[in-house]
Amino acid sequence: MTDTVFEESARPGSGEAPAGSAPRRRWWHRWPDWSERLVVVWSFVYGLAGLYWALGGDGYPFAKTIQDRSSASILEPSSASVVAPAMAAFGAVGVVVGLLMVRGRCTGRARRTLLAFGWTAGAALTFLVPDYSLLGLLVFSPVLVVFVFTGVPGPQELGDILYWHRINLIIVFVGGLLWLAATLAYQRRTGGSCVRCGRGERAAASWTDPAVALRWGRWAVWVAVLSTLPYDITRIAWYFGWPLGITHKFLKDMQDTPRMLDLGLALGVVSTLGSLLMHGLVSRWGEVWPRWVWFKHGRPVHPATAIVPASIVAVVLVPAGLMAIRGYDAGMWGTLGPAVFWAVWGMALGVATYGYHLRRRGSCRHCGRG
Repeated sequence: MTDTVFEESARPGSGEAPAGSAPRRRWWHRWPDWSERLVVVWSFVYGLAGLYWALGGDGYPFAKTIQDRSSASILEPSSASVVAPAMAAFGAVGVVVGLLMVRGRCTGRARRTLLAFGWTAGAALTFLVPDYSLLGLLVFSPVLVVFVFTGVPGPQELGDILYWHRINLIIVFVGGLLWLAATLAYQRRTGGSCVRCGRGERAAASWTDPAVALRWGRWAVWVAVLSTLPYDITRIAWYFGWPLGITHKFLKDMQDTPRMLDLGLALGVVSTLGSLLMHGLVSRWGEVWPRWVWFKHGRPVHPATAIVPASIVAVVLVPAGLMAIRGYDAGMWGTLGPAVFWAVWGMALGVATYGYHLRRRGSCRHCGRG
C-alpha cells in the first residue's frame, strides 16, 4: 500500500482541494470522515446497552460491587433504574445528532445546537465520567504484560486488570474521543475551514504564528512541570520515612507492605522524567534529534513522534486529576491531594502540545494553505 492515494471527490464545504489534487493518506488521516460515522455506531450500541440495563438486564457497569472490581467513576455507585434510562436517552439523541452531523446541512441555531451537544458530550465522556484507570494502564502497560503472562510479582490474571467496570470506562472514554473528533470535523466542515488543518479563507489569528506559539508554549510547559512537583515530592518523602500529608500509621502500613514505597518512588521518578521530556516541546532537541539519541542524531524529529504520546498522556491525566478532587481528604491530603494537579498538568501539556503542532505543521497537503 502506498503512502498516499487520491480522493475521488472532495466533500462540499470541506475546504479541501478539488478531485485529482487532494491527497488522501492512510486511515488516521481520514479521521474527519470515519469519526462522524463511528460516533453514530457508538451512540447506538451504548444507548442500546443502556436500554437493556434499564429493563433489568445484568452487567450494569456502575452498580456497587466489591472494592477489587469497582471504579472511581463519578457515576459509581448508582442505580440502574435512574442512570440506565438516561444512558438510553443519551444514545438515542446521540444517533440523531451524529446523523445530522454526517449530512452537514444544518445552519444557524441548529448548527450551534449540534456543536453544543457534541462538545458537551465529548468533554463529559472523556474527562468527567472516567477515573484514574486509563492513566494507570498507560503507566504500567510495560509491566502489565509481565504480570499477566509470567505471574510476577504474584499470580495475575487478565481479569484482575481489565474487569468489566474498568473496561466500561475505557469504552466511555473512546466514545468521548469520537465525539470530540466528530464535532471538530463538523465545526470545520460547516464553517468553511479545511477539515484536516482547520485553516480558512481568513488570515490566521496572531496567536497561531509559530513565534507566538513558542512563547505561550513555554509558559504551558512550565505550568505542566510545576504541576508534577507535589506528587513527586510526597512520594520521595514517603520513601525516606517522612509522612508528608499522611499519618504515621499509614506510612508504617506502606513500609510493611513489600515494594509499596519502591513503587511510589518509581512513579515519582517517572513523573520527573516526564516533566523533563516536556521541554522538548519548546526546545531545539524536540525538532532535531540530539546527540544523546545517537542512532537518530541530526535527523528531523517527525512531529507525530512528540504529538501522539504527549496528546495521549494529556487526555488521560485530566480525568485522573478530576477523580482526585472527588476523593480528596484534607486529613490525608498527601494521598490524593497531589493528584489533583494532574488535571492542571494534562491541560497545560495539551496546550504545549498544540503549540508544538502549530510550529511544526507546515503547509496543509489537502487545502494547500499555510
